Amino acid sequence: MATARPVASVHKFDAPAETSKTINLPPVFSAPLRADIVRWVHLNMAKNKRQAHGAKYNAGADQAGYDTAAISWGTGRAVARIPRVPGGGTHRSGQGAFGNMCRGGGMYNPLKTWRRWHRKTNVTQKRHALAVAISATAVPSLVMARGHKIDEVPEMPLIVSDGAEAIEKTKDAVALLKGLGASAELEKSKDTKKVRTGRGKCRNRRYVMRKGPLVVYAEGKGIEKSFRNIPGVDVCSVERLNLLQLAPGGAFGRFVLYTEGAVKRLNKLFGTYKGGSQEKKGYTLPRSMMTNTDIARIINSNEVQSVLKPTKNITRSTRQRKNPLTNTSVMGRLCPGALSQKKLRKSLHTPTSTLAQAQKKRTAAKAKVIKAHVPEKRAFYKGLQAAHAVQEAKRPNMSGEKTHFMEEDDDEEEE
Repeated sequence: MATARPVASVHKFDAPAETSKTINLPPVFSAPLRADIVRWVHLNMAKNKRQAHGAKYNAGADQAGYDTAAISWGTGRAVARIPRVPGGGTHRSGQGAFGNMCRGGGMYNPLKTWRRWHRKTNVTQKRHALAVAISATAVPSLVMARGHKIDEVPEMPLIVSDGAEAIEKTKDAVALLKGLGASAELEKSKDTKKVRTGRGKCRNRRYVMRKGPLVVYAEGKGIEKSFRNIPGVDVCSVERLNLLQLAPGGAFGRFVLYTEGAVKRLNKLFGTYKGGSQEKKGYTLPRSMMTNTDIARIINSNEVQSVLKPTKNITRSTRQRKNPLTNTSVMGRLCPGALSQKKLRKSLHTPTSTLAQAQKKRTAAKAKVIKAHVPEKRAFYKGLQAAHAVQEAKRPNMSGEKTHFMEEDDDEEEE
């Protein structure tokens, strides 16, 4: 919400340092500051000034970049298949041509005259943007943020009596602006005049200059001619307010000098929040989404805090995971019989324990049984050898070599 003042002073045109009276400011100066609407509408309106033009893209000798019989060399020569200039004896021969990536070639996706150059904007959107721009002219911080020098200006919005509309001499207009504290603003605009960069300097727009004050009047009795020749100063009728002048570059907060009649005319043009506009059919000023933008005050108020639920304190405990193989208590919870089994295994290694004595007896009995079977095993093995020796004796010995069993028989005879 704009910090709108209920009243404003009217300065005398012949004695700017003095005020004649105070008047009530129209409700349009309390419109909410919507920078997004101003930027969007300004962007679309600025496009409507463009003229249709196109780039030359058809091949022909009369067009730049196409006055050569370039043709591609094809494949097999380890070069790109872009058309190349024929001939020899010059740097130009063999160079790429026609393509948008080539020096001297055409542009990619060339402009056409049937392009959609202009943009249509809703009427209500344009009216809202205009109301927001007017409201921003009454906020000194926004005007200073835009770069205007208003340190010596007595108040914002700056209003002069209707006698200023009859000023016909430029020197009188300059004296009025200086008397209102705008001398620094005039010097700023004058000092910033310079030659435009780019081709625009050759197209009848050679110089550029920073914006200065905008003079808004109700009836033109000479004011439109006396102020228009001052560097940086623009003049506009209140009946034909233009967003391109109130918010140059899409940034609202221009330094505006209103006449008393222009301020009164704004009442009928934009109307009030209750009755609407008398001049614009069906139009009502934009309303702010919030009447109080102090969010912290709203949240901390007793009305809001009394119906809120108490803050939930969530205690987050970090679970410590322990290794049961190294922690006996955790192992006992996971496997209740693990500790008793471990105790039993430990007692087996104690010679005096009952389990160790029982284990020793079982081992001795097992060894006794195994030892008792040894003679039977030996007898069985000798019987097996004897049977095998008989079979070997019956078999003829082709090689004349003694077998293993024959060598054992000879050893027995020698003994």
